[in-house]
Amino acid sequence: MSASSFLPQDKNSRRLLLAFLITVTFMVAEVIGGLISGSLALLADAGHMLTDAAALLVALMAVRFAKRKPNSRHTFGYLRLTTMAAFVNAAALLVIVVLIVWEAIARFFNPQPVMGTTMLVIAIAGLFANILAFWLLHQGEEKANINVRAAALHVLGDLLGSIGAVAAALIIMYTGWTPIDPILSVLVSCLVLNNAWRLLRESFHELLEGTPEEIDIDELRKDLSRSIPEVRNVHHVHVWQIGEQRLMTLHVQVVPPHDHDALLGRIQHHLLEKFRIGHATIQMEYGHCETPDCEINEVPVASGGHDHHGHSHAHHH
Repeated sequence: MSASSFLPQDKNSRRLLLAFLITVTFMVAEVIGGLISGSLALLADAGHMLTDAAALLVALMAVRFAKRKPNSRHTFGYLRLTTMAAFVNAAALLVIVVLIVWEAIARFFNPQPVMGTTMLVIAIAGLFANILAFWLLHQGEEKANINVRAAALHVLGDLLGSIGAVAAALIIMYTGWTPIDPILSVLVSCLVLNNAWRLLRESFHELLEGTPEEIDIDELRKDLSRSIPEVRNVHHVHVWQIGEQRLMTLHVQVVPPHDHDALLGRIQHHLLEKFRIGHATIQMEYGHCETPDCEINEVPVASGGHDHHGHSHAHHH
């Protein structure tokens, strides 16, 4: 059995998995090297590589789970697992940052010896690992895949930490000035903190089923009314996201159409093309909404017509 048979057949998954394995391998090497050499900067850079590994793993999970069809128990599939993994990863990274900064402060008052040569060898190896992972993620025809692009940005950010670790090792080797090690570890920790906090905030927002940041509900309502003449009012709007899939429910008050299905199709197409909302449940109304919570997002519009309600469901892939 060939080694390639153990790899996913999908090109995105294969590149993500290879980049993940490379990153994890050298992350472990940096941890071991940091403990042997006494370099806190290497341990901080290993923490930064952990953010890369987590980003790669979440991206890999998203690609794999996106292929699993929903079932009666998990009607939206398993994409929520990627968000949960991102949240746990971000929380763990915040703990790591606190520990590294605490140790760095202690080393300012009680300097520790650092083996510059060992630190340099491991730092250079980590730098080449990041370069190789970044190159892998930019191969193939699927460069537009959002998960691959996001993971590549994480790896690109870690290159800064690896370059800094190499510079610190050279400074220690040629000057013996060891305070550069805790100084660099704090700087790298700031990079990790920025990534971890953003990841924690975004994943928490998604777990709460918050509206995606790119969507303005008021603007969506106005745009739908302007773009489709039959639409008189849009209210009771809920938009949330699972993985990369955006979902929506809304009430649309319309002029009674000659072709109900054609109007519904135009609304669905507009939501997909303009707002990338591919799964929408649309309740079409010819009169005023009389269900609970109708006032959500609603601006009153005078309207006549019949008290007839239609409830339609659309799902685009």
